[in-house]
Amino acid sequence: MNLSDVNTSDSISNGVKKIAIIGAGNVGGMTAVRILDEGIAQVELVDVAENLARAKASDLEDARLALLRDYSISAGSDFSKIKGSEIVIVTAGLARRPGMTREDLLKKNAEIVKNVAGYVKQYAKDAICIIVSNPVDVMTYLFLDKLSGDRFRVFGMGMNLDASRFANLISKKLNVSVQQVKPIVIGAHGQNMIPLSRLTLVNDTPLTSLISKEEVTALEQETINRGASIVGLYGSGSAYFAPSAAILEIVKLINNDAHALLAASVKLSGEYDISDVCIGVSVHLGKGGIEEIVKLDLNDDELSALQDAASVIKSNIKSIFK
Repeated sequence: MNLSDVNTSDSISNGVKKIAIIGAGNVGGMTAVRILDEGIAQVELVDVAENLARAKASDLEDARLALLRDYSISAGSDFSKIKGSEIVIVTAGLARRPGMTREDLLKKNAEIVKNVAGYVKQYAKDAICIIVSNPVDVMTYLFLDKLSGDRFRVFGMGMNLDASRFANLISKKLNVSVQQVKPIVIGAHGQNMIPLSRLTLVNDTPLTSLISKEEVTALEQETINRGASIVGLYGSGSAYFAPSAAILEIVKLINNDAHALLAASVKLSGEYDISDVCIGVSVHLGKGGIEEIVKLDLNDDELSALQDAASVIKSNIKSIFK
């Protein structure tokens, strides 16, 4: 499809009209690029570093003629501008540095996320909120608590990113199209994620039937370490191409009311015998946000691993509320 063939105004009128992105760093900026390139909605880019937000918005505006697109983006540090947003994407916070775990970011990003939640509660409390700030499971819980929001309209991005990474590694290992892989990853977005190889399909065949147990374990471990590996390669900063693509995937499913299956960090209330914690699980997603939590048929080991991951997240949550 040629860019000039896309009718941006039609796409906006039939779906989401305004999306706020809070945080104009690499992930926030690249997310703006992807949303505008798809013609989904106008974008409000907000950051306390006002010049950074305005610079990225101006730079994106200057690309409109070359791209033959009449998209709309504005930016600044005034949080009142998020009013009227149907989706709020929270990327604000410090990025991981080499040697820094997601848990190291806890207290540094907690205050930032609490402040952002206060502004969202004031100006866009009815928006669907997608939390990206790390460690995402803890930050999602914190944001939801501060907002006093609906657990199905405030959820975290992370598991669909991990699934995308898992699919990429599988496709390279088996030399197949990534589109032939249907990965399932649950758990915490970090070292306690659980790639479910038994339930992951390649051309409708379980991954565990295609390669040895040792090869499966190696792929799972590489997926778990993928984010930290990229941080180490960058030397300064963290991944943003794939995270922004994972955010776009969620936004498109909401915009298209797709009723589609993917994984997200959502607050559980008894599902998998887990309560009062946000953790990655499979869900159906549509225009209202999460429509339902899809309970997978986990075996005893998988369920135990999920519950252990929840315990780690709970411990981190408690450290914030001390």
